[in-house]
Amino acid sequence: MTPGPEESDVEFVPQAARRNPFLRAPRDRWAGLGTAAQDGVLAMAVTLLAFVPALANLGAQLGDLPKRPADALSIALTLAQTLPLAVRRRRPAACLAVVGAAFAAHQALGFPTTLGSWGLYLALYAVGAHQVRFRRPLAAAAIAAYGGLAVTLHGLGSPLGFADFAAFSLGLALFWQIGRAMRRRRVEETERRRLAAEVATATERARIARELHDVVTHHVTAMVVQADAAQFVLPAAPERAAEALDAVSDTGRRALTELRSLLGVLEATGDRARSEAVGADGGPTLGRIVDLVERARLSGQSVDITEQGTQARRSVDVELAAYRVVQEALTNAMKHAAGQRTAVVVRHGAADIGIDVITEGPAGPAGPAGPAGSAAAALPSGGRGLTGLRERLRLVGGELVAGARPDGGFRVSATIPSEPLQE
Repeated sequence: MTPGPEESDVEFVPQAARRNPFLRAPRDRWAGLGTAAQDGVLAMAVTLLAFVPALANLGAQLGDLPKRPADALSIALTLAQTLPLAVRRRRPAACLAVVGAAFAAHQALGFPTTLGSWGLYLALYAVGAHQVRFRRPLAAAAIAAYGGLAVTLHGLGSPLGFADFAAFSLGLALFWQIGRAMRRRRVEETERRRLAAEVATATERARIARELHDVVTHHVTAMVVQADAAQFVLPAAPERAAEALDAVSDTGRRALTELRSLLGVLEATGDRARSEAVGADGGPTLGRIVDLVERARLSGQSVDITEQGTQARRSVDVELAAYRVVQEALTNAMKHAAGQRTAVVVRHGAADIGIDVITEGPAGPAGPAGPAGSAAAALPSGGRGLTGLRERLRLVGGELVAGARPDGGFRVSATIPSEPLQE
C-alpha cells in the first residue's frame, strides 16, 4: 500500500538533527536521494551485512532447531529477507509478507542465523510507519502468522516454551509500535505545518486588508469631499471650484503613488517589505504626519497640529502605526464631521509616542454638521478602520481608545511604546 496524501514518504527527522550543522549536510544529501534510492541503499547494506560471518550472532533466532549447513536455499531465503526492503515504504504490506514468509521458512528449516533476519524488524517498522490502509487486518494476520510459526516450530521439536515465544513476540511488537509512533509524529508535524501556514496566510491577508483600507479609504474619502465641495461652490465661485478640482487631481496622484508603493511592499518579504513600507519616497513615516494634515486642510477640514517633545527615529512598525492612527482619525473626521475643527497632538516621549486626534461637533455616526458635510454623510463606513487600527497597535504593544466626547465630538487616543532606533 502506498502512503496516503496526508502522509510524507520522508522519515521523521528530530529537531536536534535538523539544527546540528554537522548532521545537516549528510541529512540533506540523504534526503536528496529520494525514497526509492534510500530504501534501495538500505536493502543493499543489510544484504551485504547478512553475509558477514562476524555479524551472524547479531541476527534474530527463533526455535533453536538443530542446525543444517547453509546451501543455495538458505542463501535464497536470506536474500528474501533483505532485498524486499527496497520497497518497504512504497509497499510495506507486501514487504512484510515476503520477509515474514522467508524468515519463517529460514527458522523452520534450521539454517544458520544471519544478520539478514533483521529484515523482519525493519519490515515491521515500515508497516507501522507507512501502512495507510487495512492496518488492523494486517496486524491480525501478522499475529496469526506468528502463532502458526510458533506451533510449527514446537511441532518440529523446538525446546522453547510459551514464555520464550511470547518474549520474542514482544520484540516484534515493539518495532511495529515504534513505527506507529513515528507515523503519528510525522502526521502531527504535517498538521502543525499546515496550521502554521494557514495562520500565516490569514495574518498576511489581514495585513493586506489593513493597508488597502488605510490607503484607499483615506484618499477616496478626501477626493469625494473635495469633489462635492467643488460642486457646492461651482455656481457662486468657479475659481474655488477649480481649486477643489486641482485638489482632487493631486489627491488621486498621491493615492496612485501610495498604491504602487503598497504593491511593491506586497511583492517583497520579511525585513525588506517592512523597510520599503516606510522607506519609500512619500511613504508613511512619523515625519509625514504633517503632510496628512495639509491634505486634510485642502479637503476643507480645519486641522491644527501640535507636536510635543523631540522627534526621534523609531522602528519601522512603530512609525507606520503612528502614521496610520492620524490617517484613520482624519479620514473619519472628513467622513462624519466635514468642516469641523480637528486638533492633532503628537507627543514624542522617550519610551512611547502619544497621539490624540480630537474633532469637534458630531464626529461620529450621528452625521456631519453644516452644509459642507452633507455629502460626506452619505459616505459608507464599513467599520474596519478602528478595528484594524486596534489590531495594528496591538501587534506593536500599543493601545487605542476611541469614542464620543461628553461635550460633543469624537476623540481618538493612541499610545505606542517604542525605543529610539540606534544609528
